[in-house]
Amino acid sequence: MRHAVTHLDVFGTARFSGNPLAVIHDADDLSTDQMQMIARWLNLSEVSFLVQPQDPTADYGVRIFTIAHELPFAGHPTLGTCRAWLEAGGTPQDPARIVQECGAGLVEVRPHERGLAFRAPPLLRDEPVDATDLGRLTTVLGVEPERVVDARWIDNGPGWVGLLFASAAEVLDITPDLGAGPAMARFDVGLAGAAPEGADHDLEVRALFSDGPGTIREDPATGSLAAGLGGWLTATGRLPSSCVLRQGAAIGRDARLHVERTSENTLWVGGTATPCLTGHLVS
Repeated sequence: MRHAVTHLDVFGTARFSGNPLAVIHDADDLSTDQMQMIARWLNLSEVSFLVQPQDPTADYGVRIFTIAHELPFAGHPTLGTCRAWLEAGGTPQDPARIVQECGAGLVEVRPHERGLAFRAPPLLRDEPVDATDLGRLTTVLGVEPERVVDARWIDNGPGWVGLLFASAAEVLDITPDLGAGPAMARFDVGLAGAAPEGADHDLEVRALFSDGPGTIREDPATGSLAAGLGGWLTATGRLPSSCVLRQGAAIGRDARLHVERTSENTLWVGGTATPCLTGHLVS
């Protein structure tokens, strides 16, 4: 079997500064086990597999895999997969929007001044974090629970918990215990703090996650987390309705994620999706 592959940089301010994504084209002939094996071998945070949609209103279907499991939805794979589909000649049914079918259902994507933007799906879990869970999370992060200004479940598929700190400097200063993954089982936490006055962004963000028994990893740019944080913090007035999140600074990346809450209370997350490498997967 031979499949075209597109590698993209998503949300980066320049090539190779955001989150890498591999998109495997025409993947209907691959089994779930084969997709998981390929994702594990590529060792990226996520790998997307383009498939034919089941819903006739969708323009394409996608299955999204981490190194350990399949996700119903993820942000940077949504923008990257859409860009790869368009670059390969995909034509949307509606010129004004593209409709992606994934495990979370139908996700709308539209052109954005920085590239593409997706309409954030509804949260699967939206509630405060209890003291027990907050204690577990802050232990791994190596910070006192009292330093967390607010904490909330903002899960739209991957399982995110959002922790708000007083400043960007506090967020960048955190040194998590990267070997704590086995004790934590799945661990998906977003750290956020207000950027200093005069910065080109409003919020400093870090995304830490683990895949089951693996060690904790830091993601360079995370659209699903931006959607969760953006929805939470714009609704509570901590962020303006149109704002910019910076991510990746702690690991040498430079990504920008643009969040907009419309007058209809719809949340959009946008950014770049730049093809960097093309080739073929032979199996």
